[in-house]
Amino acid sequence: MHVPTKIFFTKGVGKHKEYLASFELALRNAGIEICNLVSVSSIYPIGCKILSRVQGLKLLRPGQITHCVMARNSTNEPNRLIASSIGVAIPADKEMYGYLSEHHPYGETEKVAGDYAEDLAATMLATTLGIELDAEKAWNEREQSYKMSGKIVKSFNITQSAQGDKNGLWTTVISVGVFLP
Repeated sequence: MHVPTKIFFTKGVGKHKEYLASFELALRNAGIEICNLVSVSSIYPIGCKILSRVQGLKLLRPGQITHCVMARNSTNEPNRLIASSIGVAIPADKEMYGYLSEHHPYGETEKVAGDYAEDLAATMLATTLGIELDAEKAWNEREQSYKMSGKIVKSFNITQSAQGDKNGLWTTVISVGVFLP
């Protein structure tokens, strides 16, 4: 059984005339281009330690099979606003798993996209923990009630936004939670 014990978060942006090359440049900008990435769904493992980007990158080896949760978006439309965001919600109960969420919108600012992804992860965790939800309330109001419940200890997001290249090059943004053994 392979359960990651560490995670780090990174993000990047790349621009190139070729779609795939813009993705590769975003991976390079994020520092994870040396890995064979395997996208997984959104469970934050019990007891998983958050490392800094610098600490996490030091643990990667070329060709390593690396599990990650990735949000990715691309455009070749000049000036089109794109974003990618990973939301994270960690429970106070150290014997409980948390959630990561991916969000990859068009036309949303970094703040709006980040808040949405964070809200999504916290809402998934809240429903698992039996916290009452009021979907009509704004995220900042729900965030306060989630944290005041004492059941969610931390939520945050990592978000990358960019405007499509003015000359029509492919622009790719990525936000990634990288799992380590």
